[in-house]
Amino acid sequence: MRDYFLRRLLLVPPTLIGVTIIVFAITRLVPGGPLERAIMETQQMSMTGGGGSQMAGQGMAISEAQLDRLRAYYGFDKPVLQSYAHWLGKVVQGDLGSSYRYNEPVWDVIQQRFPVSLYYGLVTLVLTYAVCIPLGILKAIRHRTFVDNVSSILIFIGYAIPGYALGSLLILFFAVRLEWFPMGGFVSYNFHDLGPGQQLLDLLHHSALPLVCYLVGSFALVTLLLKNHLMDNLAADYIRTAVAKGVSFRQSVTRHAVRNSLIPIATTFGQNITLLVSGSFLIETIFDIDGFGLLGLTAILDRDYPVVMGVVLLASLLLLIGNILSDILVALVDPRIRFQ
Repeated sequence: MRDYFLRRLLLVPPTLIGVTIIVFAITRLVPGGPLERAIMETQQMSMTGGGGSQMAGQGMAISEAQLDRLRAYYGFDKPVLQSYAHWLGKVVQGDLGSSYRYNEPVWDVIQQRFPVSLYYGLVTLVLTYAVCIPLGILKAIRHRTFVDNVSSILIFIGYAIPGYALGSLLILFFAVRLEWFPMGGFVSYNFHDLGPGQQLLDLLHHSALPLVCYLVGSFALVTLLLKNHLMDNLAADYIRTAVAKGVSFRQSVTRHAVRNSLIPIATTFGQNITLLVSGSFLIETIFDIDGFGLLGLTAILDRDYPVVMGVVLLASLLLLIGNILSDILVALVDPRIRFQ
């Protein structure tokens, strides 16, 4: 197993290179990039710079020297592979370049938004597994009872409503009509002037509605996945054999059936690591949360390619590490697993 995980770790760099090469090439080939926008803005400034006396169409041409300077500034003066090799060399040195929009290093732009998405991602991850695993066990044991039916109805209602749509309804009812919660933002404007206890309450007050939107989608997947696999294990021969030999039903469930049922949960755990930073740009947009997901969407719309590459690099790295963590968790849950 040690050799298997070492091989998996060694595959991370070439996989990242493959992913970033594809995205880097797309950023150079799609129309409407930063170079085209800069040319358009220059032409508009030339048209309006002379006031009302300037004739239409006068001064709209851009010289070749200006175009060369723009290409050099945005990195479009070299072939794609050569530009990628230059970008990769800077990444190895810890430099992701500078943002076109913010005129700041990409690392600084990402670090400003990373704690926000990390907070929502960690809280969502912890609450999802802390609630859904016991709930899935309860639903499997109490199958077709009142508890199972009511919880299934609530879970499917929550799963059927998209998080961003639910966020709009929550804002209209709880923030606008009842005024129980703020309409958006991560914290209040005077957050730094508050005491530690007040800061915690302010953070919880602002994050209550977004967390509901983050949790509704993942609740159904984890709960029903655990319930269905646990019911299959409870009907297996080894559980009936254990009960026939004198093992109590509770011990059969907790020591044998639940452990085998956690294997699919462990398999999908690594994919949720990406949610720690990516989040949901739609939810962040509705609640005006300046997080990592919204940063990636804004960078794509603004053709801020250095930020796009930084977001893709970090998200891909987390996904690859998450897959390795999933394999480790599967091996810990099921000792029969031996990776070759």
